[in-house]
Amino acid sequence: MLAGMRLKYFAGAVATFSAAAFFQMAALAVDQAAPAATASSVEPDSRYGLFNGLDHRSWYSQGDFPEPFLVDDSGLEFNEARLDWWHTKTGAQPSDTIKAEAEKGFGNVTLEIEVPYERDASPAGTVQGIGSIDLGARCPFYQFVSRSGFFDTTFGSAIEIGIPASAAISVNPEFVPKIFNDTKIGEHFTIQSVFGYSTLTGGGADGGLQTFEYGFTFGYFIEHRQLPLPGVQRLIPMFELVGETRLNHDSAGQNSLLGNACFRLNLKSIGRVQSRLGMGFIFPINNNARENVHSGIVTSLVFEY
Repeated sequence: MLAGMRLKYFAGAVATFSAAAFFQMAALAVDQAAPAATASSVEPDSRYGLFNGLDHRSWYSQGDFPEPFLVDDSGLEFNEARLDWWHTKTGAQPSDTIKAEAEKGFGNVTLEIEVPYERDASPAGTVQGIGSIDLGARCPFYQFVSRSGFFDTTFGSAIEIGIPASAAISVNPEFVPKIFNDTKIGEHFTIQSVFGYSTLTGGGADGGLQTFEYGFTFGYFIEHRQLPLPGVQRLIPMFELVGETRLNHDSAGQNSLLGNACFRLNLKSIGRVQSRLGMGFIFPINNNARENVHSGIVTSLVFEY
């Protein structure tokens, strides 16, 4: 049964990446049908990296993919500091999480550290403290950019390690290898997807728990010239799907899926610093998610410098 569930969700990840491959073939077909004159715009030495897997023309290297809220970030970051706040409710029981994050880019590699502080209220009392400190790294390994630039996709791998910092909140170290895809279609539309395989180590009830994690982020860019909001460089309406499926223990097969209707405002830069404000409304999509979250809001403040 466990092997069947793993195969099922592995197939889901393969289907997502197969869709990206389909768009790649479609983009190639469009390029082949385009006038030959456009061929001069393609630089013959644009490929680089291991096995020439990367492309200098890729939009990924600009670091402009929108930062997700609930889904793990997969874009390239250079120098970024971030502060997020989630407030969710299950009936009359509120839960709050404040997370500070810093990211630093070294070439195509992005390193990150996340430090959350959590507070959960229940009839039995309030539990609060620092959650697991997450250390992460990600890097692209293959990119495809169509000749016209209409279709631009990046595949990459990532790793995340969670280190418990407070026994009241978390006691199990976590290890999560991931794969991701960041795709830009046309000038305005982006799709980001992340798939991870989480394993909790150590003892206790959750020791050895394995979970398949997945997330999708859809974004649409509205530039200042299209909607001239004061002080706003870019408005990005977004929608997220984030879920997890337990693969073992008594909860094997349980799937939880949340949605987030959200937006980001990329403000105009002040010197070298650009601020990015965001807000979203969190809601459960299936019954398992509804048991833990009835509704919620998330706010985010990002500084890129």
